[in-house]
Amino acid sequence: MQFVVEGSRPLSGTIRPSGNKNAALPIIAAALLTEHPVTLENVPRIRDVETLVELVSTLGVSITWSARNTLAIQAREVRATALDARLSARIRASILLAGPLLARCGAVTLPPPGGDVIGRRRVDTHFLAFEQLGATYHVDQTYELRSTGLRGADVFLDEPSVTATENALMAAVAAQGTTILRNAASEPHVQDLARFLVALGANIDGIGTNCMTIDGGRPLGGATHRIGPDHIEVGSFIGLAAVTNSELRIEHAGVEHLRAVRMGFERLGILCEVEGDTLIVRANQPREIRPDLGGHVPKLEDQPWPAFPADLMSIAIVAATQCTGLILMHEKMFESRMFFVDKLVAMGARIVLCDPHRALVSGPSRLRGAVVESPDIRAGMAILLAALCADGTSTINNVGQIERGYERIDERLRGLGAKISRVDDTKS
Repeated sequence: MQFVVEGSRPLSGTIRPSGNKNAALPIIAAALLTEHPVTLENVPRIRDVETLVELVSTLGVSITWSARNTLAIQAREVRATALDARLSARIRASILLAGPLLARCGAVTLPPPGGDVIGRRRVDTHFLAFEQLGATYHVDQTYELRSTGLRGADVFLDEPSVTATENALMAAVAAQGTTILRNAASEPHVQDLARFLVALGANIDGIGTNCMTIDGGRPLGGATHRIGPDHIEVGSFIGLAAVTNSELRIEHAGVEHLRAVRMGFERLGILCEVEGDTLIVRANQPREIRPDLGGHVPKLEDQPWPAFPADLMSIAIVAATQCTGLILMHEKMFESRMFFVDKLVAMGARIVLCDPHRALVSGPSRLRGAVVESPDIRAGMAILLAALCADGTSTINNVGQIERGYERIDERLRGLGAKISRVDDTKS
């Protein structure tokens, strides 16, 4: 599937972010911890979520869409512990089923998880945490985990991995006794998972910090839970407004989680106004990169939450191409995420890729339409933003990557005035 995009069109209007996919995925997995009914609202209807729903259904769990963005789940029994290799290869989130399956079944066999190819994504932290909670593991062509009973422990994660924190948190809720989870990730989606577990009956202290205490082994019931807004999608819409020089209102933006995001864009001269829980990006932004004191070249870098999120680095790079000045973009986490910038250079951007983690952006650059490929979710969305501000028409191939993370994105952008059409490139 392709998107054909006519660029250089001003946009306007109001848009609302979807539910946070990185909260929906672990929360769907966590629903397996209880045999009681669970209802999840504001679930993004995207490819990664659809794949996890299909994967969960192969375990004998009742999981159905009761409305467009509402899931009804009941894991009265879990009949399988070996995950389907084909489905697991399509999403990174398959690994999130490890904790719940260990808790419910005492064993799980995991094929290597799939997902974006943005560099090596180690899974060691998951297994080291499970080991401290009383599980054993064997790694060969698959990952095999077993437990005769999870027990609470003082667990220090060797890195603040989001998915490892989520897996350890789910396992700790089921483990007998108290777990202290240190060096934990604290992103909004981790907090959302913790709040869902509390709604089921778990006792968790320290939500939103890097040290959580879990009183495990408590009986869990059912719950209705609404997934929070996707702060990465909000950041993408800030970038969209800036590169197209448009005024956009982003409703239900979850502004309490946007401090670092707003600061990052402010460094590029892109300002946001807050009106309740609505974020407003005005047209005719300054778009002047703010140098460091003394006139030094500034740097925008990602770091663990609550700093600027790694998933917004691709968006920020495209935004920087439309801003006046020079800035060093430093992606610390993934050694292949920056490689999409060659596509921006082909469109006319002035970017020097210094090494796999750093790119020097000089703007503003007048971009021109091109035929480009979507390599992963975030880079794909960044390329779509570049196409929307470029002169002429762009064709974006492999848009399935974008749709793994952004729900009905072409339809929603057309609602703002974008000229974007979907083309089936499989037809001759």
